[in-house]
Amino acid sequence: MNYLRHFGLFIKDIIQSRFLILELAKNDFREKYLGSYLGILWAFLQPIMTIFIFWFVFEVGFKSKPAGDFPFILWLVSGLIPWFFFSEALLNATNSIISNSYLVNKVVFRVSILPLIKIISALAIHIFFVVFLIIIFLLYGYSPTIYYLQIIYYITASLLLLLGFSWMTSSLVIFLKDISQAIGVILQFGFWGTPIFWSLDIIPEKYQVLFKLNPVYYIIQGFRNTFIYHRWFWEDASQTIYFWLVTIIIFAIGALVFRKLRPHFADVL
Repeated sequence: MNYLRHFGLFIKDIIQSRFLILELAKNDFREKYLGSYLGILWAFLQPIMTIFIFWFVFEVGFKSKPAGDFPFILWLVSGLIPWFFFSEALLNATNSIISNSYLVNKVVFRVSILPLIKIISALAIHIFFVVFLIIIFLLYGYSPTIYYLQIIYYITASLLLLLGFSWMTSSLVIFLKDISQAIGVILQFGFWGTPIFWSLDIIPEKYQVLFKLNPVYYIIQGFRNTFIYHRWFWEDASQTIYFWLVTIIIFAIGALVFRKLRPHFADVL
């Protein structure tokens, strides 16, 4: 009950501070690219160039076979874009408290929203790339469908999963500086270990469940179900239930870890 009360207060604070959070997220987005000639364009150029390179390598160079009835590049990009968001948001949110240490001692400021600010900052880029993905599908001749409505669902699922993870990592990194580097290594391993470049069908069926334990798989497969396979999220009930159970557990553990370590932040920073 005590945890639920604290969670309720946190949600209330977010609603009351929504304009402050959005303003801080915009400032974070601008400051990240302040001083460079191209400014915030760098936020979009690097992922676009990565997608272009993959398109050239797989479509022009390797002449990859279509994934089912879809061009391989469409199948690939629909998995890459949610991964770009997850990895960038988690890395930035992990260092959110350290990079804003001057706010820790301010009694009136709720430090727990700092990871959320970084996540929302990354969300702006993600929304751009979701639109970019829709445009790519249009260029290939695929019109939008009603299934596109569940993009909102998968973005919401990503946000809650990220917030739970980032509460853990952003509080632990204050005491263990290696956490930041470890997250980078784990994300690199996860990039190749998650079915982004390869289909889960190439794995023997008895081992596929091991890859499905990764909650990010649910998000990536959800984007492909939305854009390619035209399946609603509730059609795979077992995977949906599993994802939300894991997300709730991670969210609760993250909130607990953050709350326990929060009183000691000022002593270390």
